[in-house]
Amino acid sequence: MASEQQLSTIKGSKVLMVGAGGIGCELLKTLALSGFQDIHIIDMDTIEVSNLNRQFLFRQSHVGQSKAKVARDAILKFRPGISITPYHANVKDPDFSVDFFKQFNVVLNGLDNLDARRHVNRLCLAAGVPLVESGTTGFLGQVTVHVKGRTECYECQPKPAPKTYPVCTITNTPSKFVHCIVWAKDLLFAKLFGDKNQEHDLNVHSKDGSSSSKQTKDVFEREKEENIEQYGKRIYDHVFGYNIELALSNEETWRNRNKPRPIYVRDVFSSELASQNGNLHKCLNGDPPSLSATASLGLKNPQDLWSLKENSKVFLEALKLFFSKREEEIGNLSFDKDDQLAVEFVTAAANIRASSFGIPLHSLFEAKGIAGNIVHAVATTNAIIAGLIVIEAIKVLQHDVKNYRMTYCLEHPSRKMLLMPVELSEPNKSCYVCSETPLDLEINTHRSKLRDVVDKIVKTKLGMNLPLIMHGSALLYEVGDDLEEDEVANYAANLEKVLSKLPASVTSGTILTVEDLQQELKCSINIKHREEFDEEKESDGMILSGWTPPRSAEKNGNTTVDNEVSTSSASKAVPLVAEDDDDLQIIPTITGKKRKLSKVSNETKNKRKAAELHSKNDVVMLDDDNSDMSKKKREQ
Repeated sequence: MASEQQLSTIKGSKVLMVGAGGIGCELLKTLALSGFQDIHIIDMDTIEVSNLNRQFLFRQSHVGQSKAKVARDAILKFRPGISITPYHANVKDPDFSVDFFKQFNVVLNGLDNLDARRHVNRLCLAAGVPLVESGTTGFLGQVTVHVKGRTECYECQPKPAPKTYPVCTITNTPSKFVHCIVWAKDLLFAKLFGDKNQEHDLNVHSKDGSSSSKQTKDVFEREKEENIEQYGKRIYDHVFGYNIELALSNEETWRNRNKPRPIYVRDVFSSELASQNGNLHKCLNGDPPSLSATASLGLKNPQDLWSLKENSKVFLEALKLFFSKREEEIGNLSFDKDDQLAVEFVTAAANIRASSFGIPLHSLFEAKGIAGNIVHAVATTNAIIAGLIVIEAIKVLQHDVKNYRMTYCLEHPSRKMLLMPVELSEPNKSCYVCSETPLDLEINTHRSKLRDVVDKIVKTKLGMNLPLIMHGSALLYEVGDDLEEDEVANYAANLEKVLSKLPASVTSGTILTVEDLQQELKCSINIKHREEFDEEKESDGMILSGWTPPRSAEKNGNTTVDNEVSTSSASKAVPLVAEDDDDLQIIPTITGKKRKLSKVSNETKNKRKAAELHSKNDVVMLDDDNSDMSKKKREQ
């Protein structure tokens, strides 16, 4: 039972929630029932059918509506006397500035991606507002507290490196189904429906083109007189037939490998083509009632394994639907796990390629999980984590610093404990975010352009959204809506100049000041000229020191399974997981130094369950084939 003082503190507080999904729904309910009177919610998403199995504030009639607004309305039905302010917006919008954050007593996060987490972390640091982080993945969960100057911030410790695969493996020698998924999603789908100007590791010239110097046309471009069915069959034959034959011509590659099998439309549909005078489209149903190839073909169960013929039909039907029903989107599409047609196309393409290389096929349900990095959420875990968030929030409001805890929710009891509290660590003195430690950048100042620094360092590694770069008093680069046209043109021109040729020359010994005005984050970068870099190990052509780079997912020769639970010691792994608004997305963990457990033995430390998570990347996939091995290790 809460004391009068606690109730008074709770009622007088102003709370900001970021995220109204799986955790967010449970959290808003728990806050309302715990006596909180002034709650603000930010969420940019709308409700989808797949949310309804665990986000219990939503109903079928709410599909397509704002999560934040519907969640507010649902809570007010049984707690009409409280104030809930919803924002259907992105937390990175300029409206949510440092001044906006300063009005709150505590911020409660339920996000699903690294970029937004970094952003909220920095705004809370700048505003001096405590942040309670949280997340779940399956039966696992975690809650932790970040307080400026007292505890580690979200970025004090490195995140595990994403699982990546060499492009040569993806394009030439796949051995796992995940390789086929990456090929279908990040190469083939992107080539057919994405930005035509992007470089793709796909052979784009036809058989005729390879023998004629005059014919250099991209085989993926549809000819004017070509109908959709003809185009689909030509693409099919090229990527699953001709390209495989081309790969087989390099005999050295297959000396110690099983050779793949070229697959052509005529081989898969020989009987249909013979009986229908070559018109394959007649063997498919007419226009579907919705944009779904499986609905059109009567393939209703997503957990069924399709045959090669069924996969081929789905591939051709999905391609036809994209070009006939969604033609205006062609050229701007990127894979989205919530795009049913995209998932169907990628599943079919991956299965056909897998069939060619002798790799076991997967169902639509399984393929979507791999392509979307999905771990299916558990509603009870969300409810437990929501309760722990509120407990930590009340401690924060009472300034009960000594009792702040990072708490894990485990899948299996350890010493009869399912909830494991851990004392928080002090700020990392080398953290460039909360300790303002200078960074060092080794780079070839005579070859690298300012654009390389902005894209690879400032935005990708430092996570700045609206960066400003200065050399002394000279402003080299800035973005913003309030810039004059001549300023925009000047900064755009600077991006294409090598560092040593900028108006204020950047050479060895230069100190650049990089700042994000929205996040109120500033850091210094010491430039050190370096002539050469190892193309394989240092592919960026530059090395940033002083920040917390991703840890390798490879440890002692064993691969950590993305999306799967791994067992590690307390000194090595401290997980941070997040519930996605649809299905769980994999995001980075925080891994830090040895922590003190609250009345927990060393034996228990060694049994800690840590979820290995990663951020969304273009060619980063979970290694699903190793999940059984991981389970065996946990059971031993």
